[in-house]
Amino acid sequence: MANVTERNNVHVRGAGDRAMVFAHGFGCDQNMWRFVAPAFERDFRTVLFDHVGAGGSDLSAYDWAKYSTLSGYADDVVEIGAELGLKDCVFVGHSVSSMIGVLAARQAPGMFGKLVLIGPSARYIDDEGYVGGFSAEQIDELLALLESNHMGWSTQMAPMIMGNPDRPELGQELTNSFCRTDPDIAKAFARVTFTSDNRKDLAEVSVPVLVLQCKEDIIASQEVGAFVVRNIPDGRMLVLNATGHCPNLSAPDQVIAAMRAFVS
Repeated sequence: MANVTERNNVHVRGAGDRAMVFAHGFGCDQNMWRFVAPAFERDFRTVLFDHVGAGGSDLSAYDWAKYSTLSGYADDVVEIGAELGLKDCVFVGHSVSSMIGVLAARQAPGMFGKLVLIGPSARYIDDEGYVGGFSAEQIDELLALLESNHMGWSTQMAPMIMGNPDRPELGQELTNSFCRTDPDIAKAFARVTFTSDNRKDLAEVSVPVLVLQCKEDIIASQEVGAFVVRNIPDGRMLVLNATGHCPNLSAPDQVIAAMRAFVS
């Protein structure tokens, strides 16, 4: 069994007494932070890693039962933090990793002092009195397409998720990232991502939270981000002048500026 550093392909850079942990979204890896993380290396130790099943992680460590819920991924984040001796650090989570961070912060009081959640959603499926952005039927169709044709799903969905059609290289990068992911693991992670319900977990967050939301995002709308903020005791939201679901790639300067103001 690989140790946690090898299992999750952990890389630590930078300086400073506090750490900043970056967690990537579905179908991605730590490379998605290459425009953001270096901006904080002067003042923080930056911790980048890959979720098991992604990037340079140890695929042999993938446990189908453990990773059938987001809590399994949160356990890994806490284990990384314990291995590195992290306290009062800043957690930066993109997309599904936002809720992974919420769960990790609850599991390890004192490890995280602030959370930055980029494009979070506590539940993607609409419910009575709640708008998640997708009907249950739409999610079933999305997962069925992924199940039957991983490459086709990636080619179709990645550019839509990225947005910014005037910058096709961004959509192509996300497509390539999706296609590199092991198809069976991608299917399992997608199901966990799109069927999870973390709405009740938001009230348990005891640290300040910044939600960064793009003005147009087909995966997590402003209404979804606003719900997250309303249900976190100390939450605030900033709407970026950006489109798509991956501002860490499409609008990194805005992400950096917003984060810097929050963590300083």
